[in-house]
Amino acid sequence: MSTEDLAPPAGAASPTPAAPAALPAPKAGGLESALERVANELLRQQRSERRWRIFFRLAWLGLALVVVLATLPHRGAATTSATPHTALVELRGEISAESDASAEALVGALKAAFEDAGSQAVVLRINSPGGSPVQAGIVYDELKRLKAKHGKKVYAVVEEVCASGAYYIAAGADEIYVDKASIVGSIGVLMDGFGFAGLMEKLGVERRLLTAGSNKAMLDPFGPVNPRHQQLAQAMLDQIHQQFIAVVKEGRGDRLKETPDTFSGLFWNGEEAVRLGLADHTGNLDYVAREVVKAEEVVDYTPHENVAERLAKRFGASVGAGAVKALRELSPLK
Repeated sequence: MSTEDLAPPAGAASPTPAAPAALPAPKAGGLESALERVANELLRQQRSERRWRIFFRLAWLGLALVVVLATLPHRGAATTSATPHTALVELRGEISAESDASAEALVGALKAAFEDAGSQAVVLRINSPGGSPVQAGIVYDELKRLKAKHGKKVYAVVEEVCASGAYYIAAGADEIYVDKASIVGSIGVLMDGFGFAGLMEKLGVERRLLTAGSNKAMLDPFGPVNPRHQQLAQAMLDQIHQQFIAVVKEGRGDRLKETPDTFSGLFWNGEEAVRLGLADHTGNLDYVAREVVKAEEVVDYTPHENVAERLAKRFGASVGAGAVKALRELSPLK
């Protein structure tokens, strides 16, 4: 058979190849819905894993803190000694209810020091610019009571500074020892503040204050000075100053060489303080324990934060910040 026999007749149309079968078109939104479900599932798994990681970290941290707290002494526990020793209580920093030099902390330490049968005398080592007259007064009164009850001597040893409320407390000691360059004194009382009345007037700011009681807005920094309120405040300061003066005179007695400047709020170096009778001798803690108390061993009764408490505070702040961050991350997406 020849190829001509297979050729189509002249004028006949060539056969068209068959078209492939058409695929069914995807439903509208089907792909997007599937992708959304997958993404949501991944997010759910990630959140679950993150929660478990945070849980195990907190659990291990809590276990570690429990172990450390169980193995270290608690705050305020002094290393006592059965042998004769000099009891030490530290007064450092500002005297206030929130500080380490609060009346609560100092009185607790003084009680422990006086009550220990091995303590021969108590040394109050001071490095403080003063602070609250209320807190200082509480410590002074308790110091006098403990001295009378236990019959033990108290020696104040000044390091850098013993001023204002710190000297108020030191006046209750039997003797005060200083370094020749220590800062001693500042027997006075102050009340400070600011006045914004002129600034507010220049800025065009109007102060709107309602009170019930004619003196309720006493010493308001946003209003002009009220002469009567100023007089009342000054009378209160003068009264507290007289309380301070009475304490110093009672504690120092005939040793005090009073001058017009003694109770003026001035302060002096240690050498001059001895000359003025504000202090007795120069000397440090070791000297007083060895030469005065005759008990060279020193036992510290001051409440100190132990390592566990410092770690707990540090880690607590870190965990708190981490927890806030985690909660934000785990919150539903908006």
